[in-house]
Amino acid sequence: MAKSKTRSIFVCQNCGAQRSRWEGRCTDCGSWNSFVEELVTKEAEPTPRQRGWSTSAHDASASGGVVTLDQSLQDLKIDRYSTSFKEFDRVLGGGLVQGGFVLLGGDPGIGKSTLLLQMAGGIAKQGVDVLYVSGEESVNQSGLRAQRLGVNSARVRMAAESNLDAIKELAGRYKPQVLIVDSIQTVFQPAIESAPGSVSQVRECAAQLMGFAKGSGVTVFLIGHVTKEGNIAGPKVLEHMVDTVLSFEGDLSHQFRLLRALKNRFGATHELGVFQMDSRGLVEVENPSELFLEERGTRLIGSAVFASMEGSRPLLCEVQALTTSSPMAMPRRTSLGFDVNRVHLLVAVLNKHAGLRLNQADVFINVVGGLRLVEPAADLAVAAALVSTETGVEIDAKTCFFGEVGLTGEIRAVSFAEARVREAEKLGFETFALPASNRKHLADLPDRIKRQCVWVKDVRDLLELFDAVPANAKAGKRRGNKGSPEPR
Repeated sequence: MAKSKTRSIFVCQNCGAQRSRWEGRCTDCGSWNSFVEELVTKEAEPTPRQRGWSTSAHDASASGGVVTLDQSLQDLKIDRYSTSFKEFDRVLGGGLVQGGFVLLGGDPGIGKSTLLLQMAGGIAKQGVDVLYVSGEESVNQSGLRAQRLGVNSARVRMAAESNLDAIKELAGRYKPQVLIVDSIQTVFQPAIESAPGSVSQVRECAAQLMGFAKGSGVTVFLIGHVTKEGNIAGPKVLEHMVDTVLSFEGDLSHQFRLLRALKNRFGATHELGVFQMDSRGLVEVENPSELFLEERGTRLIGSAVFASMEGSRPLLCEVQALTTSSPMAMPRRTSLGFDVNRVHLLVAVLNKHAGLRLNQADVFINVVGGLRLVEPAADLAVAAALVSTETGVEIDAKTCFFGEVGLTGEIRAVSFAEARVREAEKLGFETFALPASNRKHLADLPDRIKRQCVWVKDVRDLLELFDAVPANAKAGKRRGNKGSPEPR
């Protein structure tokens, strides 16, 4: 029998860096107190061990081994089946892929287990066998939750197990078409002496589950924990291994839940699916634009509508702004759902090129509904809301904004302008404020819609745009043109 030696190393739980002794700060990723001691066994005569997956396990001449690119697309077609959620199917690129490897991450209590349990009940009605393995709850706990959600199909099997060898044995015994593991941070490989959730355990367990998915054709779902910064816990190689990385987001104080595709080998990235949490569980929202705007108030000072693009889907949302005089030498800049650095940029541009004295005011920005806007096309809507609240001019309720603001005050073109305009027109909007350089991208639009477009070249054009509001609000605009804010 080969002799083995055991030694201890220190592994960073954030980036996976290894050190021979403990360090307070990882010099690779910069995180503090992230090194954890792990025992490593080195065999004098190592035995071959299968890790991950390899095509050498198959016959290269058989179908599914080596293929040539001159085959027809029908021969290379990927088999999919629906998750029973149209929103989920859109984010995945058209449905579940046979042999796919999917990672779902999100904050605690956001509804990750609920979403996958409801998905399991939906695909079970299509004749698909599902094995749900929980390493965090007992079978009774998971079963009672499934029954509350109305999932009672005999094709859905529940198990409570965290030993990876036992999970693979259960999958080999019941032969499911979909395997759900909740969560990857609780699964451990007995051959590795480190604790579950450590870098080595997560990396090894994910590699073996990937080999199982690719070798057997079973679709594997992994639920992943997130750190306090919002990133998926564990080594970054976990996100490289999987085919699809999904992020389930939302504010616990709001009823909306947003499912985003951060990576997808079988579809478009940054696709968005919108769900609503109620007593029945998660309900998909087929028209999120209408839902995000249905509670819009009647006083529209400081409220602008932005036409965003989430993946290939246009989505309308409300952007609110509020300014108030500040006695402080450094006024506050607070933003919810929008990058605060871009708020600083827009305040400086409006102060310099539009004559607004925002440098003496506290500025608050809020994106209604818990959405998070990351594209620079939202600049024009935020700037319009700031101009409105500072000058006291009400924005027309049927006006939609999108465009990027530059440091010299110019409004730059954005992508997917036609899709944004068509979505806004479908919901009853009559005026579209967009960059003038996007005019050439809208040649295919009907003339009646083109006549409703307002071409904005500079942030100073926003003050002229507000001439469309009632005459009793124009006095505030004239004061804003002189560079003096409306008295509060």
